[in-house]
Amino acid sequence: MKDQHKMLEIASLSNIPVLLQGESGAGKEVAARFIHNHGLRKEGPFVALNCSSIPKSLAESILEGSVRGAFTGAVDEKLGLVRSAEGGTLFLDEIGELPMDTQSKLLRILQEKTVTPVGGAQSVPVNFRLICATNRNLKQEISDGNFRADLFYRINVFPVEIPPLRSRPDFADVAHDLWREAQTQVNGSDSDKRDSGSPQKNCEISQSRRLSAEEMELLKACPWPGNVRQLKNVLQRYTVLKPYDVTLTEILTQEFSLPKLCEKNICSIYVTDFLKKRKKKPTFTDIEETLLLCKGNKCKAAKKLGISRGSLCYQLQKGRVKIAS
Repeated sequence: MKDQHKMLEIASLSNIPVLLQGESGAGKEVAARFIHNHGLRKEGPFVALNCSSIPKSLAESILEGSVRGAFTGAVDEKLGLVRSAEGGTLFLDEIGELPMDTQSKLLRILQEKTVTPVGGAQSVPVNFRLICATNRNLKQEISDGNFRADLFYRINVFPVEIPPLRSRPDFADVAHDLWREAQTQVNGSDSDKRDSGSPQKNCEISQSRRLSAEEMELLKACPWPGNVRQLKNVLQRYTVLKPYDVTLTEILTQEFSLPKLCEKNICSIYVTDFLKKRKKKPTFTDIEETLLLCKGNKCKAAKKLGISRGSLCYQLQKGRVKIAS
């Protein structure tokens, strides 16, 4: 029961409603898609709806659809999300945000297994698999009068707790996967770089396909309240800024604030590195003079300037600095 992946596999083998519970950004929609893609209805559609974004006045038509002429502007028949999920999966994210009157409409749909389009006279039978997700404690919401108990018992057939990122035993695997994904999204493939004609194509610092042990320790030390979504954002930012000598420590310090990092007992070498005042970027004049002094040797010039060779190459291209022969 503690293996969430196994629970998702078991859930995929049936058609019963599943309730995914966990913090925002923990990967509840990823889990829902896993159930759908490995389930009996994988050939059908996967229709997702964020319940917090449903306007109260349009909830009925969004869920159940409408017939032509049902209201002003209804020039065509609309299926609605429930009928759009016919033969597949309807995923209702953040169901705890659903208004009470909309909860009543959803309960009727689940009980009768039909929808009645706005402006229509006939009920239409529906056949879909329901997966819901929430970051709220629905039992507490029931006690507070914000969620219907009868709807809760309809959707809470197979509950699965999605753990926060900080508690996942596979944190390193998740981080490495997101790192590779970030590099692909930000940098493109190697062939794209060769064909792009970018002035940086020969000067970029090569990105490692795996995070170092030190970088992984830094990431593990952080609290990650935004879970997988926040980690993904940080790694994308790091991918973009790493070639410009911005360290992961600096990015994490900006993300969480330095005191919080210190509380996590991160290796003092990284904290010390961050506390050092960053050198002022060399001007084009500095670069020209240093290159002249080093007789055009970029490696020596970069070392004297206190920057990487890749950054020096970029500055050369950017400033069109001429190297004295």
